Amino acid sequence: MKPLTPAQRQFLKGLAHTRQPVVMIGNQGLTAAVLKEVDLALNAHELIKIKAATDEPDTRRAWMDEICTTAGAAPVQQIGKVLVVYRAAAKPVIVLPR
Repeated sequence: MKPLTPAQRQFLKGLAHTRQPVVMIGNQGLTAAVLKEVDLALNAHELIKIKAATDEPDTRRAWMDEICTTAGAAPVQQIGKVLVVYRAAAKPVIVLPR
């Protein structure tokens, strides 16, 4: 997926604000099962929040990179233990600004 523009990222941050996390990364870390759930959630919602159960910022950044690479998604934002990820659907519901 091509990188998001600052305007698109800001738009998606606003949409994500009211959403709840739909995927949790637990004590086992980023497993194949978690990556599968991320893919299913992105297919269903396009824009998702992921809650990470680690206090290590470097680990969360690495997880965000791996999730985006594996799922073909774009990182939107990381605030604390919450990661926000976007991937357009085949028939997009969210219309991004140019």
